[in-house]
Amino acid sequence: MKMIIAIIKPFKLDDVRDALGEVGVQGMTVTEVRGFGRQKGHTELYRGAEYVVDFLPKLRLEIAVPDDRVEAVVEAVAESAASGRIGDGKIFIQPLEQAMRIRTGEEGDDAL
Repeated sequence: MKMIIAIIKPFKLDDVRDALGEVGVQGMTVTEVRGFGRQKGHTELYRGAEYVVDFLPKLRLEIAVPDDRVEAVVEAVAESAASGRIGDGKIFIQPLEQAMRIRTGEEGDDAL
């Protein structure tokens, strides 16, 4: 099993969720986060005052998948989250040692 962590732009969530549904993903966790990469933030004007926004709003998606589905899920996220501009995000893949569904006690791939 693998844990796929994707950092995406907030307005891309619906596109990513639809793409994941098409490849059979039944669930994911979404967290609102703030961060920056090469963008390094930007400058905004508010009531005539200029200020720097160092951390930009992003979404962190966490998706647990069996090993044989990793490639399809990563491809679905990458294609649906891409806008072609800086700040589209990143995808991280980590090994997932064990998973357990609390309600039924199912473990491993059955718990996903």
